[in-house]
Amino acid sequence: MNNTTHSVKAKEIEKKWYILDAANKPLGRVATEAARLLRGKHKPTYSTHLDCGDNVIILNSDKIVLTGNKLNNKVYRHHSEYMTGLKEISYKDLMAKNSEKAVMLAVKGMLPKNSLGRQMLTKLRVFKGSEHNHEAQKPEIWNF
Repeated sequence: MNNTTHSVKAKEIEKKWYILDAANKPLGRVATEAARLLRGKHKPTYSTHLDCGDNVIILNSDKIVLTGNKLNNKVYRHHSEYMTGLKEISYKDLMAKNSEKAVMLAVKGMLPKNSLGRQMLTKLRVFKGSEHNHEAQKPEIWNF
């Protein structure tokens, strides 16, 4: 009887491509599902110290929904590191101007805050419409 735990190696990790359709779905639901797929938590070979997640394509980011009054009240802030360098943009303006960035920021906040999280974020592709240019990778549709 062998009582050893099998640890998955980086070479053994199998990566797939998944499509998430964000049309008429809340931003948080789409972001949590994308982060789960990017981290690889849906796989039995999940390991916290390895990037064992899959590539994710999010479509229809312009049709995503923010529940409640978040569209008017929620604000994205970032700082340029200079004096008086605080920049603010409301989510209403952000969704109208650059909805891909809003989705990307939501997913980024749900990934680890280290080099592994930054590596996982590179596997995320967000598109405004329902068209994408990754047919060659044969992505599967992920229902959630």
